[in-house]
Amino acid sequence: MTAKQQPIAVIVQQGKVLDFIDGQTQREETPEEYVRQEIAKSLVREYGYPKKHIAVEFTLRLGSRKPRADLVIFTPDTEHAQETSYIMVECKAQSVKSSDRKEGVGQLHSYLSASPNTQYGMWANGLERFCYRKVIKDAQIVYEEIPDLPSFGQTEDEAERPRFDQLKPASSDALLFAFRRCHNYIAGNQGLQKPEAFWELLKLIFCKIHDERDSPDVEFYAAGNERNGINGPLKVKARLDKLFAEVKKDYPAIFPANEAITLKPPVLAYLVSQLQMYSLLESDVDVKGHAYEEIVGANLRGDRGEFFTPRNVCNMAVAMLTPGENQLILDPACGTGGFLIAAMNHVIEKIRAAEIERWKGDLDRAEPRVQDRIKKYAGNYIVGIDFNPNLVKASKMNMVMNNDGAGGLFQANSLASPATWEDALRERELLGKVDLIFTNPPFGSKIPIDDPAILEKFDLGHSWSYDKEADTWTMAEGIQKSQPPEILFIERCVQFLKPGSGRVAMVLPDGILGAPGLGYVRDWILTHTRVLASIDLHPDTFQPSVSVQTSVLVLQRKTEREIALEQAAGRKNDYNVFMAVANHIGHDKRGNRTYVRDKKGNEIVEEIEESAKEYEDGKPIYTKQKTLRKVADDNTLQIAQAFRKWLSEQD
Repeated sequence: MTAKQQPIAVIVQQGKVLDFIDGQTQREETPEEYVRQEIAKSLVREYGYPKKHIAVEFTLRLGSRKPRADLVIFTPDTEHAQETSYIMVECKAQSVKSSDRKEGVGQLHSYLSASPNTQYGMWANGLERFCYRKVIKDAQIVYEEIPDLPSFGQTEDEAERPRFDQLKPASSDALLFAFRRCHNYIAGNQGLQKPEAFWELLKLIFCKIHDERDSPDVEFYAAGNERNGINGPLKVKARLDKLFAEVKKDYPAIFPANEAITLKPPVLAYLVSQLQMYSLLESDVDVKGHAYEEIVGANLRGDRGEFFTPRNVCNMAVAMLTPGENQLILDPACGTGGFLIAAMNHVIEKIRAAEIERWKGDLDRAEPRVQDRIKKYAGNYIVGIDFNPNLVKASKMNMVMNNDGAGGLFQANSLASPATWEDALRERELLGKVDLIFTNPPFGSKIPIDDPAILEKFDLGHSWSYDKEADTWTMAEGIQKSQPPEILFIERCVQFLKPGSGRVAMVLPDGILGAPGLGYVRDWILTHTRVLASIDLHPDTFQPSVSVQTSVLVLQRKTEREIALEQAAGRKNDYNVFMAVANHIGHDKRGNRTYVRDKKGNEIVEEIEESAKEYEDGKPIYTKQKTLRKVADDNTLQIAQAFRKWLSEQD
């Protein structure tokens, strides 16, 4: 929302949700309604059906009964009537199973049977999703399961094997639903534990992205007649095995040469059918990030103090330091790559805007130049390090899904001597060369660093004594028995930065900023850096994963000369520090999203303009669409904007 835009006067009553189709009706905010609204958004934004062709809770005639179908799509230029319905969709809460006698897929089939001209149906509950085509065989109605519904104006044949220009960017939680379905299906039908199921899903995502990026025609698909029997699924498996062989050549560091897709052909065919309609490369960064991080977090969160930074905190830190195309960016504890992806996409948007302006809006001429600059930037200026090899693999996947940059990710102990790092990382010569660091290091006393070889290399690994009269801290020769990792990460991050200009935005536990026994850490920070900002994060920021009170500390490394001058003067220079409280974080302790409410407790809705990519005569065009959305109760972006304004006023 721009500074000039104001939320339009739409108030959503407490416990209600605004209907996406008519933009006026307020419906009970139930689990079933959540699924219905997400499917409605998908039908409009991904499948391209005009809202005027869709009815919500449409009354059917079923003998003496008059049930209401959740969503009905009608043929163009006709009145909304049962005889003109084209597609019917039934939506249920996740607690309702597809096999349920009353509300399962049988209910959808009965609605289709009572509507002679309806050709397609979908049943979905957020975890399961089934699409059907109604056909007549031997004077009997038969429901053939198909991979997907046809998009607006699409023929049956086109729906069977999509073209690249027909792939849809995922919107809202559609991709999250798809990832959940696939993950649960693998676990339930292949006999794998959830973590093993995750790695198999990861292989398929790689294949999907490789197909979008490099195949002349879509190979990642399963036609309706390839879902069942023996021969059909084997055809799908052959196509995927070929794609995966090419993936292994491109990413030998992620997948060994002997790695294979171990899924059974029928399972593989189902999974492909659930993902084939999406363009992962063109899907919104936040949509992909939310979907991917939930699946990763459910499988890879370890016991080493690892918890993933919410995307709005990543975006806040990046917006505060506004990285540029020629600045080297590092996260020495990158996890799944959230900070790096936020930073990379911030720069990519700058690149794209500059090239589109340069070529006066001519996308055909701008796009190749954009891609060249992105490739150069992502390959040379994005670096991530993590100790957990599984997280490194997962972050590479996340990077590949978000414009690449996977070549700059390394498995190593950032706190160890650079001599122990692999050659490719050591050759980067990062110490003293990094422009910007964004990081959320693992922290906690349960995972102490107790290796003397590491501790002795850090000032903060040594013992310190305090002179109360002089109010000074002095480093001793002896080393500590152990240190929480976050303390050593502060020093290592400063070592990475360019003296005089390098900056770091770092998530730290509040104890470092206030605990009496850690005064020597604060003294070291004030000696070696200039504190630009301290942002106090809401206690629920990392919920529902972990309850921890944290802040984002923004530091700029001093030069050796600046340090020497202050030491000679016997005092540190005074300066202003930006401080803020992120007391609205956009979710509650259970992880549920929170929205701005009026004095009566009703949620406020705003009108926004979204950019949508469409194709005309095979060429991409960008159109603007107005839509309504709830105003997130999140002030992180405002904090970033206030910091930029404050920074411009300094000196």
